[in-house]
Amino acid sequence: MPMNEGDDRPPLVLLHGLTFDRRQWDPVRRELAEIDPVRQVLAVDLPGHGDSPRRHSYRMAEVAEVVHDQVTAAGLADPVVVGHSVGAVVATTYAARYPVRGVVNLDQILLPGPFGAAVRQAEPTLRGPQWRQVWDRMLAGMGIESLPADAREIVARATDPRPDLLLGYWDEILHGSDEEIAAERGRALRSIGERAIPYRWVTSAEPPARYRAWLTDALPDVTVTVLPGSHFPHLAQPATIARLLATG
Repeated sequence: MPMNEGDDRPPLVLLHGLTFDRRQWDPVRRELAEIDPVRQVLAVDLPGHGDSPRRHSYRMAEVAEVVHDQVTAAGLADPVVVGHSVGAVVATTYAARYPVRGVVNLDQILLPGPFGAAVRQAEPTLRGPQWRQVWDRMLAGMGIESLPADAREIVARATDPRPDLLLGYWDEILHGSDEEIAAERGRALRSIGERAIPYRWVTSAEPPARYRAWLTDALPDVTVTVLPGSHFPHLAQPATIARLLATG
């Protein structure tokens, strides 16, 4: 993590998606090292992932607190928090609670919607010996086959799917209603907006009109960038994401 003396831009904190780890950010970090070599960059392992200890609970507020402890331990302040997939939910939760200079959400809709219904329907399977079938079905819809070979290798290697992670990070979906989750996410976004914190959503597909309306109602100044392709834009187009982070 290079020092940035004389550079008043905020550090970047990178949060990976569910079951993966900080190695997913290696391609983006290499690009950043080329185009923005003095920028401070911290890629962390979310609780229960990589080298981060497992926990009994992975509620979003608790995960955000652990991330904040890691940010503080690294001596960083007021970062731009970048999250992919569930990491973007963590980033949004983090930004609502702690000082940040920006949020970048990589391909994560913040409401459960059809995904939440699928998780709830799959709960009995997730709690049994066939749990992996649920995760494999979800992976099949993430556009991994469209990634370059080296990126597919990262997806296959930098991951450790376990039922405790799936059930833990999806606990709010399994035990909360869509209305409760929408209210909580809305409060987080309004907190971000009231503090004039820039929020960018990079999505792999044009968002549904109803969701965009909800998002912009809660956060009128959100920037939406459509980057067609895989659910893993940081692996599909690491140079594009690096430029976005370097100039954002």
